[in-house]
Amino acid sequence: MRLIGLAVILMVSFVLAPLAGVAQQAGKIYRIGYLQVSPLSNWKSDPRYLAFMQALRDLGWVERQNIAIEFRSAEGKFERLPAVASELVQLNVDLILVTYDTAALAAKQATTTIPIVMMDVGDPVGTGLVGSLARPGGNVTGRTSASPDLIQKRLELLTTTVPNVSRVAVVSIPRPNLGLVRQWSEAEAAAQVLRLTLLPVEVRGPEDFEPAFTKMTQARTQALIVLGDPSIRLNARRFLDLAAKHRLPAIYNGRSLVEAGGLMSYAPNDLDGWRRAATYVDKILKGAKPADLPVEQPMTFELAVNMRAAKALGLTIPPSVLGRADRVIE
Repeated sequence: MRLIGLAVILMVSFVLAPLAGVAQQAGKIYRIGYLQVSPLSNWKSDPRYLAFMQALRDLGWVERQNIAIEFRSAEGKFERLPAVASELVQLNVDLILVTYDTAALAAKQATTTIPIVMMDVGDPVGTGLVGSLARPGGNVTGRTSASPDLIQKRLELLTTTVPNVSRVAVVSIPRPNLGLVRQWSEAEAAAQVLRLTLLPVEVRGPEDFEPAFTKMTQARTQALIVLGDPSIRLNARRFLDLAAKHRLPAIYNGRSLVEAGGLMSYAPNDLDGWRRAATYVDKILKGAKPADLPVEQPMTFELAVNMRAAKALGLTIPPSVLGRADRVIE
């Protein structure tokens, strides 16, 4: 009888032990570190962040119930990213969400064990963040903002909108490991097809904006395309004012710059991308390994056009462009 009783106790223990583990996990509040370059102000009202949080709620993750967000910013100073990333690691967060290549690289350098979900990264393979898109390896996965022919499509929209354009400036900010070599190669290939002459213009910060526009004007540039970098978004007003002053039509890599006064943009849908990022967080918090989750490329794109900017530049937006626009600012 004692043996039977002991067997029953052991059996019950084996059954209840996993349930106890499940209950413990169910009661846990997972901490998500959110690292970005931009300043802290109003980050909770950012439409992208709101879309991300709503997608998490739809998946059963509710702030202060089973997740907590630890937000950290480099306050626009790229050199601060390594220290800020290390701060999140020291907090022992369960996952780090990052935007842009520089922040993703800082996070990867700070930890090889905490899962990292990246957003708006231009070339994750070229920068060494992942081994490949299909098999990331390591602790990093997420979404890339790069897509085949994206730069060519931007140049096509620019040449369709600006009559007789032949000289286009390509503005980029040289930072280590940002995959700008790949983007420049894509721009050169597209320029050959479209019979354009490209002028490379590098700026390291807002102090270089005015000399850069002077260089473009002296070179008789007729339009410009901006390759992705958060520095221009952080100093959007100054850049846009100079583009207007020098009467240079531009196509940007994000709708926010068009809403702030830029002429046009063609880019992956930000909100869709952030909703998809929530699915990565969900899978990883439920036990999936970043190494096994393929990096996604954008599937939906949006064209934004600012009619006031066009009027100020004396441009008439062709019906073929206007008819494709997802967002028209009157």
